[in-house]
Amino acid sequence: MFIINPAAYTHNSIAIYDALKAVQIPTIEVHISNIHAREEYRRKSVTAPICIGQICGFGIYGYVMAMMAFVNINDIMNI
Repeated sequence: MFIINPAAYTHNSIAIYDALKAVQIPTIEVHISNIHAREEYRRKSVTAPICIGQICGFGIYGYVMAMMAFVNINDIMNI
């Protein structure tokens, strides 16, 4: 399982998208700020569609939330 913060690459990195797709490992995208409340061009994430979830706008606590999500997913899916 991956937790990734692609930062500015969120908006334009097909390479990161392709890498995540190739490894086929469940990934959660985390952003410290709320990218959906930023400038229009920063609202689109090219990496989000390959991730199982996106957490944004909770500061560094977003990483804790992502780890908690993986714990719950593991319990639900018996991974």
